[in-house]
Amino acid sequence: MSVKIKLSLMISLIVFVLLLLNLILNEYSTRVNLRSDVERNMVAISRQVAADVTQNTSENEFVQSVLIDKLSMASYSASQQLPAALEEVTRAQLELVASRVGLSRLSVMQKRGDEYVIVRSTDSREEGTISLSWRQRTLVREDRSDKHYRFWAAQDSPNFSGSAAMLGQETFYTDDGHDYVIRCYLDSERLNDYQKMAHTTSFLEDMKAGNPTILEITGFNPSLFQQGAEIRIPSIIRSKELAERPVPFGTYEYRSLEQDAADVQAALKGKHVFRYTAIHHRAIIKSFILIQQPKPYVIGLVLDKKPLMRLMDEQRSNQLCISAVLLCIVVVCSYGLSNMLLRPVRTILWKVNEVSVGRFDSSIEVKRKDELGQLAQRVNAMSKNLGIYMTKLRAAFEENRSMKEYLESFINHTTDAIHVVDLDGRITQVNRAFEEMFGYTTEEAVGQALPLVPEALKDEEQQTVEQLKSGKPLPARETTRVTKRGERIAVSVTTSPIHDRHGNLRAIASITRDMTSRNEMDELLRRSEKLTTVGQLAAGVAHEIRNPLTTLRGFLQLQQETRKLNERHVDLMLSELDRINLIVGEFLILAKPQATRFEVKDVRFTLGDVISLLDSQAHLCNVIFVTDFGQDDCRISCEENQLKQVFINVLKNAIEAMPQGGEIAVNVRHEDTFVRISITDQGIGIPEEKIAKLGDPFYTDKDAGTGLGIMVSQRIIQSHQGHFEIKSKVNVGTTVLISLPLYKDEPKNPIS
Repeated sequence: MSVKIKLSLMISLIVFVLLLLNLILNEYSTRVNLRSDVERNMVAISRQVAADVTQNTSENEFVQSVLIDKLSMASYSASQQLPAALEEVTRAQLELVASRVGLSRLSVMQKRGDEYVIVRSTDSREEGTISLSWRQRTLVREDRSDKHYRFWAAQDSPNFSGSAAMLGQETFYTDDGHDYVIRCYLDSERLNDYQKMAHTTSFLEDMKAGNPTILEITGFNPSLFQQGAEIRIPSIIRSKELAERPVPFGTYEYRSLEQDAADVQAALKGKHVFRYTAIHHRAIIKSFILIQQPKPYVIGLVLDKKPLMRLMDEQRSNQLCISAVLLCIVVVCSYGLSNMLLRPVRTILWKVNEVSVGRFDSSIEVKRKDELGQLAQRVNAMSKNLGIYMTKLRAAFEENRSMKEYLESFINHTTDAIHVVDLDGRITQVNRAFEEMFGYTTEEAVGQALPLVPEALKDEEQQTVEQLKSGKPLPARETTRVTKRGERIAVSVTTSPIHDRHGNLRAIASITRDMTSRNEMDELLRRSEKLTTVGQLAAGVAHEIRNPLTTLRGFLQLQQETRKLNERHVDLMLSELDRINLIVGEFLILAKPQATRFEVKDVRFTLGDVISLLDSQAHLCNVIFVTDFGQDDCRISCEENQLKQVFINVLKNAIEAMPQGGEIAVNVRHEDTFVRISITDQGIGIPEEKIAKLGDPFYTDKDAGTGLGIMVSQRIIQSHQGHFEIKSKVNVGTTVLISLPLYKDEPKNPIS
């Protein structure tokens, strides 16, 4: 998907979200405003109804006065026709009197405690109940003549007429001639003529006809819904009155008695109550508004909710149509705008594509001075610089490629095995010499941790790795490695760390050289040196042997002449023979090859044997050995014959360095974990520039020397894990320092 389409979609999506939010907010505000308008209209309609009711109050009062006069005359007539005593009154008498005077119901009440109870009635269901209207009676007439009487009218509804189905009036009469109260009731059926006079509900029909959304207008009598003192009345009577006499005017078809009762009580507290509900499967809005004049009552209004919802649906449809049109316009405009904005970007993209394929000559024609124009200029400059850099990079690449080929050729054609391992011990790179030396192919070696190190040298190899990680440089070391076929080969290993650009250790490179041929050559050199040494020692050994032989010859001639065996002479001859045997044995050590076998020896005894062997040659050269061996333990693990060869080479060089004679100081000391051997002469010394060359094959200042003695001695000491150092000053003398590791007693395992 192109950027142009993406940008167009993003703009369209933002506008769509804004339009959607606008629709939601508009829907919410329309609902709130419409609901507020409906509730205000319902309050206004209720107040208009109240005004119309107030207007008809005078007519209702006139009707009330006519009704009260009629009931007053009926009550007086009934009192004349009924017995004075309550016990003599019967239901038949009450029915007869009610029929004569034109009453709906006639009953008599008597006070029992604090309440007046209906004792006899034309309606048997009322007998034994308490009159509800008695508590709300109003004294209308009272006669103060000789025959006193009182007349009350019940005020359980506002002083205005209701509908024909709900209108009724109730009065009470008593005098001194009766021991009970006469209760008269005239129901709605007998008040039609009076209702026609008032015309109270005619305006309600006109109002509903002018506003079709008004389904019902109801005037609620608060007295039937107020919570007061406990009324001991059968539930059947209470329900009937709530169902038949809850309203003084209007209709009550959309009824919900329990909820309406709660809403009327809330309205009586001065709160405008609005309820959105459904009755008779029709969505409606009911309101309950308190009216204080002419008396407190509640007006109930029922509106049809469907026209209101239809209005909202129409408004919602209009908003959706407008939003859809706006969204289409925005999509088209945003696409065109994106095309216009991205036209220079496409030019820049063309240039970037040219640069990506290596064409740097073409450039963008810049005509704009905005950010895109500046970007085009930067791209042109970048293209020019990249052209220059690419030329240099190609030259550098060719140089690096040549160097890489040279290094790869050097690494692959060198005779030393090279391999690189990571910090986990897995091989990452090998050369051809590695494959030839160890027998592993590159595919077999790379990625594997090969068992090149013998088990006995695992700890030593781990210490080497730890030293590398700690940053300590490691010299080349001679050790043993294992090939793929399990063969052990003597090698010289040089280990080097490989760091990244941050200086962190990432890998370890090892250069391994096969030392088998060199060791064989060293052995030949040692044998050659031995032969040379034997030749030089021959004269001294011959001179040393001639002395005891002369002694033996003299003693034998003396024994032959005296023909007597002198035990003292025999002991001397045996002693001289032992000395000759010792000299010859030491001499033979140098002459015949010995198997390399390390043993634990005290270096002082080995050095003493060599000094004894060279003592005769030293006397011929007027040289004296001065020894200081100390008293500490100087045991080492060594191959004694090789160490003797080292000491012979060093001591012979010291003797030859003092042609005029002198002293050779030989000191042996125990220091830390090493035995330090110091051999110092008083010879002519060695120039400082020549000391560094000592040990090179065939480098010597002697006319008959081979230059192999020092080299062989150094390698012997290295094979014993020791150090060989030469210090010298011209015309002062030379000191040879030899350090060998002390032998450590292995702890003995306890016998289980």
